[in-house]
Amino acid sequence: MKSLDTIPTGKIERAGKLVKTGVKIGGNYVKYYGKKLVDPKTSKDTLDQDNAEDIYDGLKSLKGSALKVAQMLSMEKNLLPRAYVEKFSLSQFSVPPLSAPLVRKTFKKYLGKYPEDVFDKFEKDSVNAASIGQVHRAEKDGRKLAVKIQYPGVAESISSDLALVKPVAIKMFNLKGKDSDKYFKEIENKLVEETNYILELKQSEEITKACAVIPNMRFPKYYRELSSERILTMDWMQGKHLGEYTKTDFDVEVGNKLGQALWNFYMFQIHGLRRVHADPHPGNFLVSDTEELIAIDFGCIKEVPEEFYVPYFELAKEENINNDKIFMEKLYELEILTPTDSDEELQFFKALFKEMLTIFTSPFHKETFDFGDEVFWSKIANLSERYSKDEQIRKMNGNRGSKHFLYMNRTFFGLYNLLHDLKAKVKVNSFKKYMD
Repeated sequence: MKSLDTIPTGKIERAGKLVKTGVKIGGNYVKYYGKKLVDPKTSKDTLDQDNAEDIYDGLKSLKGSALKVAQMLSMEKNLLPRAYVEKFSLSQFSVPPLSAPLVRKTFKKYLGKYPEDVFDKFEKDSVNAASIGQVHRAEKDGRKLAVKIQYPGVAESISSDLALVKPVAIKMFNLKGKDSDKYFKEIENKLVEETNYILELKQSEEITKACAVIPNMRFPKYYRELSSERILTMDWMQGKHLGEYTKTDFDVEVGNKLGQALWNFYMFQIHGLRRVHADPHPGNFLVSDTEELIAIDFGCIKEVPEEFYVPYFELAKEENINNDKIFMEKLYELEILTPTDSDEELQFFKALFKEMLTIFTSPFHKETFDFGDEVFWSKIANLSERYSKDEQIRKMNGNRGSKHFLYMNRTFFGLYNLLHDLKAKVKVNSFKKYMD
């Protein structure tokens, strides 16, 4: 893959890149409607494929927040057409890296020395390039290390990048009115945190120390003296990316063991620490040779405030979903329903969330849950497809729910998908024994 010698860092440069992408997408629509005139049965699959490719190609050279949003969307497997999911998921693994000269220049700027002056060995070619930074192998004093270097200009361009992708997101998620700003502000704040590697190092140390009690989980050690605001150094962890591992012919018992570790890891954080690793995509986990799960990235940590945590998990209880009075109270408490809703909106969203919560909270209603159960996944897919085509919902305001839903729902969507890929059966309350 060709490396990058420069990354557009100015607002005008970055906006220009997206304008070019927009022109390409416009051309794709012209081609599609031209074919549609000739053959009314023409499928949108080719249009989705072309658009996904052009959007991804535009974003991958920008890197940063715009590409991070694509990565987040790639996890919404039941929201976007398959072509977008497949292309955007490349932002987890397949992004052009910085060239060796730009790596040296960036390293010197952020740590005050060149890599060869800090490490005994430093590989100039990255082993993994993602949306915000890329990882290089290194060695020092006999230790094998992973060195994450942030791309130039990423932190400074967060606000302007989000302003560029905001119109697309508003249309995609049917957000209306000024209330949508709270969701974009939540994303912006999280992305600012993700570009602060000093904060990531602190969070990584705290959470890995607390989660060390979870069996079959491993974490790297972090090195403060070899890190800075834009450079993060940790142990090199050997293993296969979870996304690659789940494509192999793995043993059912191993899938259950890894799935249980993953479930316990997340439930322990949410219920015990009230903050959680909110970026559960396959690129953030490895499977070791000894069949343990390794968590390698703690840049995105979501605090779960008490005023959200309590009603959120009260709505996960089957008896509360089926108690109309309590159910309505919680919907208002969590800002899913608002005092300005019309009778039509009240009835529509009450029914929608009752159906949605009945399905999504079903793992919490059993002692053991099988995430490989295709009946469960077909219910999720059918619900998503039905409402994505519902004309009524497009006429209503999509601003629904507390801003905390954004990363909490993302966490559960990602977790459920990983558990499904592992075809794991988990003991739902197993995590509680580690909270004493």
